Amino acid sequence: MNTLRPKSKREKHWVSFFVGKLRASCKIITIVTSIPHANQYCCFFGCSLALVAEIIISIHARDLLQGEGQTKYMNTIFPLYSLFGFLVLHMLMYAGNVYFWARYRVNYSFIFGFKQGSELDFKQVLLLTFGLSVLVLSTALANLEMERDPETQSYKALTELLPLGLVIVVVLMAICPFNILYRTNRIFFLTCVWHCLCAPLYLVTLPDFFLADQFTSQVQLLRNVEFYACYYGWGDFKKRDAATCNDSNVYKIIYIVIAVVPYWIRFLQCIRRYCEGRDSTQAMNGLKYLSTIAAVVSRTIYTQKRGTTLKIIAASTSGVATIFNTYWDLVMDWCLLCRNSENPWLRDKLILPNKSVYFIAMVLNVILRLAWMQTVLDFNEASFLHRNALIAVVASLEIIRRGIWNFFRLENEHLNNVGKFRAVKSVPLPFSYEDKDKDL
Repeated sequence: MNTLRPKSKREKHWVSFFVGKLRASCKIITIVTSIPHANQYCCFFGCSLALVAEIIISIHARDLLQGEGQTKYMNTIFPLYSLFGFLVLHMLMYAGNVYFWARYRVNYSFIFGFKQGSELDFKQVLLLTFGLSVLVLSTALANLEMERDPETQSYKALTELLPLGLVIVVVLMAICPFNILYRTNRIFFLTCVWHCLCAPLYLVTLPDFFLADQFTSQVQLLRNVEFYACYYGWGDFKKRDAATCNDSNVYKIIYIVIAVVPYWIRFLQCIRRYCEGRDSTQAMNGLKYLSTIAAVVSRTIYTQKRGTTLKIIAASTSGVATIFNTYWDLVMDWCLLCRNSENPWLRDKLILPNKSVYFIAMVLNVILRLAWMQTVLDFNEASFLHRNALIAVVASLEIIRRGIWNFFRLENEHLNNVGKFRAVKSVPLPFSYEDKDKDL
């Protein structure tokens, strides 16, 4: 009977310790500030806010956003650290997803195939998120302070290596073989990444294509990774100059290719699923990603070469891709807009009690899809924002859209599992048929 009895998840001692400390700190802050329901993670969150404030003060003290200093800083340092900003934002959205999945009893651990009891709850995801944000912001602040300090100004090349060192630390933490920092979850994540990179050689499961969909919303992060390789590989960091990268034809070609990779992976996964099940839906899904690839390539080439013909091609392919993707989000992934359902223009079964949330989500998805289209079209000019800052804002909006998409995509998957009686896996019986036959 122990096999059949569900087992409650046991928290790690260090997680309980830190959560307890955070709760104690938040109680103190609640008493001092008289703010009700203070967040139990206000310790790390408060540290992040304090670091952000200090960074802003340091930037204004050095006039980094004035004249030539602004151009240098936004073209070099900003892309290096914005990579982690995209990652932290995505982790925050995932923490919100986990919270609402658990609250409305969406069986996400079963759907993703997590080992029983090993899935991270929203508290653990938030701890990792705020811990990473504190690490990144501390490094950025150290970078600024080392430049201001007369004793370390002569080591300018060394200070420029801090972002690279931060990337190395994060990567080493992700691939660490020791049983620390949620080793089971890290192995699961790295396995899914490997399956995505090797598509279509592996059987495509939901965690694999779900992760590949997340990568399609992190195109700018991947381009920042390319900038890391170029900036440090060609030695531009010694003089804080990105001209070598931006003027290189090789860099421009890779800039296109690296944006295509996530969509190409999803296309290959769709082809693999079509070949296995002969499902025409997968073929149409593959065409959707091909249309997105055409939009990405055509617009990027237009921004590099310009021309009326290229502009028309880029606008038309981007428009088709946006309409195709928006339709697929609402009708295929979320199974909404069913006119004759029990809930008009939604679907027969709903998990959320408030139906208006679904309509709000659909409107937000359309609006944020237009922001995603702006990423594809590369509309990167604004009088009050630097080009790279506007790119970061649009990329962040796409990450937020992906977070909203995640909840309703998994909600629909959960309802399909329940409707088709796939909500539970086969339970191994506590005896063997072979042994019983031998006894007979």
